Formats: sequence, C-alpha cells, structure tokens
Amino acid sequence: MKSIPNLLAAALTFFAATCLADELSDKGRDIFKKNQHAVVTVQAVLKTTYSGNGRSSNPSESKQDLTGAVIDPSGLTVLALSAVDPAELYHRMSDEYKIETQINDLKILLDDGTELPAEIVLRDKDLDLAFIRPKTKPSSPMAALDLSATAAVDVLDPVIALNRLNRAAGRAYSASIERIDAVMRKPRTFYIPGAGASSTALGSPAFALNGNIVGLFVMRAVSAGDVSGRNARENYTVVIVPAEDIAKGAKQAPEAKGDADKPAGAGGDKDAKEQK
Repeated sequence: MKSIPNLLAAALTFFAATCLADELSDKGRDIFKKNQHAVVTVQAVLKTTYSGNGRSSNPSESKQDLTGAVIDPSGLTVLALSAVDPAELYHRMSDEYKIETQINDLKILLDDGTELPAEIVLRDKDLDLAFIRPKTKPSSPMAALDLSATAAVDVLDPVIALNRLNRAAGRAYSASIERIDAVMRKPRTFYIPGAGASSTALGSPAFALNGNIVGLFVMRAVSAGDVSGRNARENYTVVIVPAEDIAKGAKQAPEAKGDADKPAGAGGDKDAKEQK
C-alpha cells in the first residue's frame, strides 16, 4: 500500500513533464510558421588557399549552402561571416596556419527557385556578421524578421532555432529546441548555447518562447596568442549574438554596388565600426 503514493507522484510528474513538452512544441511550431520564410539559403562559391609550416596548397573552389536571415523586405540578409569568409576566424584560432578566401559567387535562393545574385556590403569581424544585399531589387518585398521585437534570455532558458537544411534534405525548413548553457557579459553580451547535436547551423536565428527574436548563431574566436594549432579548439565557440547588435549593424549596411567581394575602401563591402 505504501507504493501507491509513490506511483501517484510519479504519474503526476510524468503528466506535468508531458504537458510542458507539448507546450514547448506548440510554441515552437507557432514561431516556425511565422518566421520560416525569412530564413534563406545563401549559396556561396569560395576559392580557398591554405598555407602553413612553409607549405601552401593550390587554390580550391567549392560551392556551399549557408543559412541566412532576411532582416529587411528589401532583401538585406545577415549570416555568419565565418561561414562565408572563414579567413579571419582561422587567423584568430591559430598563428600556425593561414587561409585566404575569395568569394567568386554569392546568391540568395528563394522558395520558388529564384536566385538573387548578392554581395557582401558590410562585415563585422568582432560579431562574426556579414550583411549581404541582392544586386538588384527583388520583384516583391521579401519576408523578413522583426528586429524591433527582441528578447533577452538566461541560463537554461529554451530558444527556438530556425534553419534551412542542405540540398540532400531538399533545403527544407527546420526547427530545433536549444538551451542556453551560459551568458557571457563582458566585453559584450553573448548567449552560449548547449553543444548537443542538432540541425542548427551558423546563421540560424534564435527566438524566445514569446516569439521575439533573441539573436543569430555565429562563431566567436579569440586571439591564438601562444596557443598552438593543436589546441585551437580552446580559441573558439558557437554563440548567439543579440538581435540588438544585429540591428545596429544593419543601420550601417550600405546599398549594393554591384561589385561583389571588393575590399573595404575600394568600392566594395565595408567593415562595421566597433559597437560599444
């Protein structure tokens, strides 16, 4: 007879956990349906050269599908700079190796099969953000995220991450539930997500359960210093950069010039001014 209260308590606990999981799924699906079309595939053709230890590789060209978030109906899109141009990230991670990247082609892929040639108009190396614009104005306004409705999160809070899968998965929209493991406050705020495997990719936007945007998944890297390349993993981690910082960067993004991947100061993209 003594086991009955224990069984009842276990049943109630299971019921409460099931209800909580259902509520989380319901809210996540609502966020997914509202915002999925503002998440796009950005196709990049990269020419890459590696060098280190007195050796250098021959240039190699690759086509990659990256995830971006449209933040203005004009087509202004933000993605992780380390995904589209990893040279700066590699430089910070290790002093032993050098990578040079040239972006030979950049396109925003829409649901209806439309390919919008695009160019990087602004780079923020500190926040690992690249802002891109279509070279020509889209024929109709694009679905965009609302950066004016933001949310802050704390340790162990769940967030909903939206992504576009790869070509093998039909570039389908996907959603993942992530947890915040830590919050970095200095020198600026970053949210540190858990390291568990999921479909979330760099460039995926993250949302609080109230539907407001938290930020974007990017890579944070620190100076290699005296750390050797063998310990390079100590120098980087995935973070969520707050939406407020993305909005500040978006205000600095110039119009497209039609000259893709020119260096800053030469009529091409620009570097963002450091945001305090």
